[in-house]
Amino acid sequence: MSYLKFDKEQLVNLGYSLPRELLRTNRAGSYSSTTIIGCNTRKYHGLVITAQPGVDKGLHVLLSSLDETVIQHDAEFNLGIHMFKDEVFSPKGHKYIIDLGADPIPYVVYRVGGVVLKKERLFSTSQNRFLTKYTLVDAHSKTTLRLRPFLAFRNRHHVMKANNYADTRYFPIDNGIKMRLYEGYDYLNMQFSKSPEYVHNPDWFYDFEYSKDKERGFECNEDLLVPGYFDIPITKGESVVFAAGLEEISPSALKRNFANEVNKRTPRDSYKNCLLNSADQFITKEKGKTYVVAGYPWLGSWVRDTFIALPGLTLARGDEKTFMQVIDTMVSDMDGAFFLNKGTGSESYMPTVDGSLWFFYALRWYVDIIGDGETIWKKYNLVMRNILSQFRRGAAEGVRMLDNGLLWSGDHDKPLTWMDAMVNGKPHTPRRGLAVELNALWYDAISLCLMLAREAGDDIFKEEWETFAASIPDAFREAFWDEKYGYLADFVDGDYKDWSVRPNMIIAAASPFGLLPEEIRMQIVNRVQCDLLTPRGLRTLSPNDKAYHSSYKGVQYDRDLAFHQGTSWPWLLGPFAEAYYELYGEGGISTLNDIYRKFEDDMQTHGIGSISQLYSGDPPWEAGGTISHASSVAALLLIDFLVSKNK
Repeated sequence: MSYLKFDKEQLVNLGYSLPRELLRTNRAGSYSSTTIIGCNTRKYHGLVITAQPGVDKGLHVLLSSLDETVIQHDAEFNLGIHMFKDEVFSPKGHKYIIDLGADPIPYVVYRVGGVVLKKERLFSTSQNRFLTKYTLVDAHSKTTLRLRPFLAFRNRHHVMKANNYADTRYFPIDNGIKMRLYEGYDYLNMQFSKSPEYVHNPDWFYDFEYSKDKERGFECNEDLLVPGYFDIPITKGESVVFAAGLEEISPSALKRNFANEVNKRTPRDSYKNCLLNSADQFITKEKGKTYVVAGYPWLGSWVRDTFIALPGLTLARGDEKTFMQVIDTMVSDMDGAFFLNKGTGSESYMPTVDGSLWFFYALRWYVDIIGDGETIWKKYNLVMRNILSQFRRGAAEGVRMLDNGLLWSGDHDKPLTWMDAMVNGKPHTPRRGLAVELNALWYDAISLCLMLAREAGDDIFKEEWETFAASIPDAFREAFWDEKYGYLADFVDGDYKDWSVRPNMIIAAASPFGLLPEEIRMQIVNRVQCDLLTPRGLRTLSPNDKAYHSSYKGVQYDRDLAFHQGTSWPWLLGPFAEAYYELYGEGGISTLNDIYRKFEDDMQTHGIGSISQLYSGDPPWEAGGTISHASSVAALLLIDFLVSKNK
C-alpha cells in the first residue's frame, strides 16, 4: 500500500485536488511541478523547467503541459485539464481519474469506458529530461493515444503571450521532433519509445489562468503554443515512454532509462523517507559547484537559507561530503565579508548581515556531529578571521561592533535580517540597531573560532579575540534582558527596546557557548513555548500583540504584511529543539519527537511529500509560501537526528 495516499472520492473535487502540488527536480536545478491532477495553477508550474544560459541566468518553462487523448472508434476522450480566464475549466479530464499516488513516483490511472490507462511521470536525476510512461492496462478494442504538447519557452517569473515571431518550425529526430520557439533557447527534443505519427498544426491557445498567481495579484493569464499532435497506437498491456529534454536520446533506451530512474529514487514509503527524498531535491550542481536551492518552485540559492538548512540536509543524515562541497562553493563565491546569493543581476548581491554569521552556525554543527574541528580551522580559518575582522572594524556594509562587543546593524531602507519583508519600499519589520539573534550568532561565531584556535594552538587569534568574547555575555544581558518581562527584547536601537514577543530570542537560548545562564534560557524557552509554538513551527509574533496577523493570504501586499507578523515558520523549530534539548536532555526527547511527528499530517497537502515554507499562525495551520522549503525540511531532519541519537 502506498504511503502517500489520496481520497479517490475527492479527486474530481477541484477544491481538494488543485491545492495539492507535485514536485520533481534534478541535480542541475531543473524541475517539473504541477497539481496532482495536472492542472497548472502557477506560472511556476510546468513539465520541463530548466536553465537557459543562452537567454539569461534564470530557469525557463519550456514544456508547460501535455494533454493526452484516448481515441477509440473515432471517439476522443481528452484526459487533460486546464483553467482558462474567469475560472473556466476545459477539458475536464480529471473526471476520468480512478486512482492517483506518488510512490515511488507520481502516477495517475484513468478509466474511459473499457479503457484503463496508467500514466507515470518522473524527471531525470542527471539530465534535463522529463519522462512519462503510459501503460494500457485494459482495452477491448483498437486504441490510439494522442499527445498535444503546450509550449511556453519563457522565464518562470513571467508569462507568455501569443505573438508572430515564435519559430513554429520543427525538425524530425528519431521517433519524434525538436523545436525551439525563440533564438537563444535550447531545442526541446520530444521523442517516444516507439514511432508515432506527428501532425504539425501550430496554433496558439489563449488565456490560460493561474489561480495562485491571481490570488497574489500577479499577472496570471498566459497564451501557449501547441505545435501539433502525436498519434501512437497502443495495445493492451503495452507501455510507451515519452521524453522531453534538452538532448536527443536513443528511443530504444527510453524504457530502460525510465526503469533505471525509478530504481534510483528513495522510496517515499514513510514519513522519514519523504523527508530524505525531499532533502535530495534541494542539492544542485553546476559547473563543479554545489548549491542549496532555498525553495521550490520560485526561489534560487540564498546564502542565509543555505547555511541554516545545510546541517539538516547533509550532516544529520551522514552526508559529510555534500556539506563540504556546499561550504567550498559558498566560500569561493564570497565578496569581502559577505557571501553572494546565486541569482540574476542585483539578486546576486543582496547583503545580509546574518548570512555570514549563519556560516559559523553550519560549521559548528559540523564540529559537533563529525568532531573534526582541526579540518574546519585548517581550511576556513582565514575566511572566518576575515568575516569577524571586517564586522568588528565596520568595514562590512551595514554592520559594526560597538565598544561593548555587541554588533550593531541596520539601514532605514534595507532589511538586513531574515525578517526582510518590504511594504511600500520600506522594511515592514524594521530591526535597526542591536538585533537579538545577530548578536547571539556573533557571539557564537567568535566562541567557535576561539575553541578551534585553542585546539590548534593559534595564540595570535586567542589574544586578539578573547577579551571581546569575555565581554559579550554581560553586555548582551544588559542590552536585551529584563527580569520584569522574563524574555529578551527583539532589538535595541539607542534607548528604545522592542519587547515584541518574537522567535528570534530562541537563537540566543540555543547558544551552546554560555551566552545566557540556564535560568534565563529556561524562561525564554517557556515563553516561546507558550506564545509562539504551533504544530507547524514558531509564530513570528505573539497572538497577544495588536500587530498579530496570522493569515498568509490575499495579494502580495497583504502577504507581506503577514510575512513576519504571526505566520508560523518550521525552520525556527531547529534552534528551538536545540535550546530545548540543552535544557532538558533525554527528558525532552518525547516533546521533540511529538513536534517532529505532527508534521506527518502535512505530507499529503500543499507540496506532496515535503514541507512548506510557512503556515498560518492559527488553526487550521494553512500552508503558504514555497511548496517545498529547504530550511523547513532540514529543521525536521535535525530534530529527528536529536531524537534518534537518544533512543
